[in-house]
Amino acid sequence: MAKPHLEFITVNMDEGWASPPGYPPGIQQKILALDLDEQGKTGGRSRLLRFSPGAFSTVPFVHDYWEEVYVMSGDLIVDGRPCPPHTYACRPPHTPHGPFRSNTGCLLFELHYYA
Repeated sequence: MAKPHLEFITVNMDEGWASPPGYPPGIQQKILALDLDEQGKTGGRSRLLRFSPGAFSTVPFVHDYWEEVYVMSGDLIVDGRPCPPHTYACRPPHTPHGPFRSNTGCLLFELHYYA
C-alpha cells in the first residue's frame, strides 16, 4: 500500500495520539502518512512525535531505516546536548541515537524511510 495523496489536510492536534511500541511513558506519536514495511524494508512514514514535560528514554534507539527529525517546539535533549526549536537531524540506518529527554515537552516532525 502506498502512502496516501493528501492535500493540506487539517491535522487535529487533540486526537489520534498513541504511544509507539517500546517507547517509554510520556512519548506519543501521531501518524500523518504511512507505508513503512519494516519486514519488507520498503516504504516510509511521516509522523509527529511529542514528549510530555519530563518524559525521557534511557537507552539509545537503533533501526534499519533512514530518519530525519525536525524539532518544531519545546526542548529536546539528546545525549545531554540541547536541541532547541528549528534543530534538524538526518540519521542513516543503524545509527544509535539517544537517550532523549525533554524538560518542558517538545513536538518533533519525523520522516522514516528505506532508501
